[in-house]
Amino acid sequence: MKVASKRHRELQKKVDTSKIYSVEETVKLIKETANAKFDESVDISVNLAKPPKQAEQQIRNTIVLPNGTGKKIKILVFAKGEKEKEAREAGADYVGAEDMIEKVKTGWVDFDIVIATPDIMKEVGKLGKILGTKGLMPNPKSGTVTFELKKAINEFKAGKVEFRNNKEGVIHLSVGKVSFDEKKLIENIEAFIKFFLKLPPLATKGQYIKSMFLSSTMGIGLQIDFKKYL
Repeated sequence: MKVASKRHRELQKKVDTSKIYSVEETVKLIKETANAKFDESVDISVNLAKPPKQAEQQIRNTIVLPNGTGKKIKILVFAKGEKEKEAREAGADYVGAEDMIEKVKTGWVDFDIVIATPDIMKEVGKLGKILGTKGLMPNPKSGTVTFELKKAINEFKAGKVEFRNNKEGVIHLSVGKVSFDEKKLIENIEAFIKFFLKLPPLATKGQYIKSMFLSSTMGIGLQIDFKKYL
């Protein structure tokens, strides 16, 4: 049986895990109780009542958070010719075609976002076992398969993030850093909740949300009241 650390036990004394908090209350508590030696991320977790089993029930989308995530992301772009040049000029961290595909095949995954032009997706598709398991495979629904590379790169650099459900029906997303001021964190969190509640898959096959939690990287998950945004 895993024993909670002294630090974790001290955190538990400061919060009521049986309570459902407002977003404003939760953000305040997270900032007050975060005591790690690094700038912790603030994460939101959504628990769906039923794990999605059919394609139309799967949730995969993107949102541009108004204040970004506070994380410097590394973008890999698979492109050829003029599009390769466009990606470099737009600020992509890594750009290439066959050379980059071969590098990823060796197990290299030092990047956070993968974007590809449609004409190279047949080759990129061969990286499914590597990129797919890490949720990095380019997909038209998330805007990562496109010829509009400059637009896509700028959006992700500005705070566009992708979210998707896992097989258990849970969605995780970083919505900022503990160092953000409360107003910016609340704006990011509310922007996500409002956007998420309007997604079509939530209305199909009786699928609905069971709960939402907020936490810092090393903190305790606190349940939030999302129903006020319905």
